[in-house]
Amino acid sequence: MFRVCVLLALGAPWQAPGQSPGQPGSAAQGEPSAEGPEHYWPQWRGPLGTGVAPHADPPLEWSEEKNVRWKVGLPGTGLSTPVVFGERVFVTSAVPIGDPVEPMPETAPGAHDNVLVAQRHEYVALAFARADGELLWRRSLKTELPHEGGHYTGSYASQSPAADREHLFAYFGSRGLFCLDHDGAVFWEADLGDMQTKHGHGEGSSPVLHGDTLVVNWDHEGQSFLVALDKKTGEERWKVPRDEATSWATPIVVDVDGAAQVVVSGTPRLRGYDLATGEVIWECGGLAHNIVASPVAADGMVFAGSSYEKQALLAIRLAGARGDLAATEHVAWYRRKMTPYVPSPLLYDGALYFLNHYQGPLSRVIARTGEQPQRPMRLDGLDDVYASPVGAAGRIYLVDRSGLAVVLSHEDQPRVLARNSLHDGFSASPALAGGELYLRGERFLYCLAAQE
Repeated sequence: MFRVCVLLALGAPWQAPGQSPGQPGSAAQGEPSAEGPEHYWPQWRGPLGTGVAPHADPPLEWSEEKNVRWKVGLPGTGLSTPVVFGERVFVTSAVPIGDPVEPMPETAPGAHDNVLVAQRHEYVALAFARADGELLWRRSLKTELPHEGGHYTGSYASQSPAADREHLFAYFGSRGLFCLDHDGAVFWEADLGDMQTKHGHGEGSSPVLHGDTLVVNWDHEGQSFLVALDKKTGEERWKVPRDEATSWATPIVVDVDGAAQVVVSGTPRLRGYDLATGEVIWECGGLAHNIVASPVAADGMVFAGSSYEKQALLAIRLAGARGDLAATEHVAWYRRKMTPYVPSPLLYDGALYFLNHYQGPLSRVIARTGEQPQRPMRLDGLDDVYASPVGAAGRIYLVDRSGLAVVLSHEDQPRVLARNSLHDGFSASPALAGGELYLRGERFLYCLAAQE
């Protein structure tokens, strides 16, 4: 089922309880600056889609007592990455409400390590002021009992939002896609149906925004599809079926031969679609099952990895790519060991960084050739890493679920520059903007910045 409901805001913008016009968060004082999106963290994997923030200079060191500009408690749970645009930070979360109900039985084939559905949830978007962490507004977007549970390490708000100068797109998968303005007024919502995920492990693919088009990948155990929506109205531009089982990877959009392509990782195949029409332009097999890591692209190449049941990492030359690329010169290189599973790769100035599965050894290869001049780097103490690495100001940032963060130098032989720890666990990937590093933990949202 696909349904769009247009909810145009009339009159004054929606306000948080106790907020009056003119306070921080209102249109008068909350306008995004004139800087372009490359200065912010507007969606999953940042402004370039590679994990790099080209204009950011976050702190090197921090602790609960050092370089914490602000720290705020978050309601409910969520693994979605914060997004930053203008002077606001946007976060989504799923908040348990009401009395517990009789747990729903687990029905997904192969289900294991899942949390049973036992409570209704409120799905919310929140906006915080970058300057001081003030909650500007909290918007309730949906309330319902989830139709399936999820892995115990997951959440009902694992999809990251996206933003541009005027809009915030809050996405909760089976609970819907919502377009808001920066003051929390809802413009439209879209119901894409209900997912049935592999092993009942839950949902996680985020929308990708490019120009006026918003793309959502809907890979699950039913009929999978890729859909493109008009960002201003929510109307469907095209929708194409996919021969795929469940995946959690987020699409990326790249420019190829002067036209935009949507690149999507999937179990049988990595594919490139025409952003304007949804037509499949090229495809290539070779990845494993259970695709979680998102692809990255730059300099005419795309890189996609997986590590469930088998290890695989593909590098594709995009110029002129058409049809089935297997056994053609468009496959630049193929790797069969130490490949990523949960964290997505980081592509930084021609170097591709990736973790083995979701553990500590970090590989750095030359993206163009796949050559690895150095052995994988062991990062003592860093383990159980779900958050994807990010890069800025010549540094690499990695965080794990225990609260440990390691900062490395971005050079031919990376060095450990700092080891930092906070009193929270981090599965959501970091966001970088200006001089700030935003970490969304299990309990808190941190803004880390060097103190003057």
